[in-house]
Amino acid sequence: MSEIKGFETMFRLDGKVALITGGSRGLGLHTATAFLLAGARKVIITARKAEGPQGINQAVEKLNKLPGVAGQAVGIPANVAKVEEIERLVTEVKKTEPKIDILVANAGATWGGPFEPTPDWSTQKILDLNVRGVFNLVRLMTPLLEAAGSAADPSRVIVVSSIAGTRVSHVGDNGTIMYSASKAAAHHLARNLAVELGPRNITTNTVAPGFFPSKLANGLIENLGGERTLSLEVPRGRLGQPEDIAGVMVFLCSPAGNYM
Repeated sequence: MSEIKGFETMFRLDGKVALITGGSRGLGLHTATAFLLAGARKVIITARKAEGPQGINQAVEKLNKLPGVAGQAVGIPANVAKVEEIERLVTEVKKTEPKIDILVANAGATWGGPFEPTPDWSTQKILDLNVRGVFNLVRLMTPLLEAAGSAADPSRVIVVSSIAGTRVSHVGDNGTIMYSASKAAAHHLARNLAVELGPRNITTNTVAPGFFPSKLANGLIENLGGERTLSLEVPRGRLGQPEDIAGVMVFLCSPAGNYM
């Protein structure tokens, strides 16, 4: 028999404080929900807008109504494509928390269309959020992450990327060339962060989902034939579901993922 210590809490996040960018909808909201259900003490979500059906406030309200959850969801509006907004976000977090256990860089931007007419503003928007924004977010949050981490229980950085960063899937009229390039950059950025921050008791991992129905992906899903058509291209025969991202995120951020 092997001795496995602490198995009863191996997939728990009890007492942890997490910050999730792009947390008001889609994969970010699925992640925030999972963290609270796994016992996190506080989950801070951020997005550009506070009000409206896609804003932070409606998400926080839903999260704080989860049955049987002791933790709290808090929203802080911020555009994490801008370094001054990230600096403000860090200042706001420090008002109530001296440390952050988990940072999920989930906010992302995309643009699709034919190659030659691609407007330069779309390229800037994508790179500012998907690459520069992730780098600056982690860089400025590192002191808070380092304060929480230890050799036995490191802090976590999760970069939410895409399988678009590992293959060329969509060109032509529905091309997403710069989005794909930005996600490849995010993958290699995460590798560098893992080596840079590992000795400081901060692990870094990349999650690269395929298609999950979401506001970010729904336009392209529709253009490519809809969920039914795309499901036939997936070995499992379906697109991603909330439980799929929830399980991966809890695993990576719980004691089960300490050595990843």
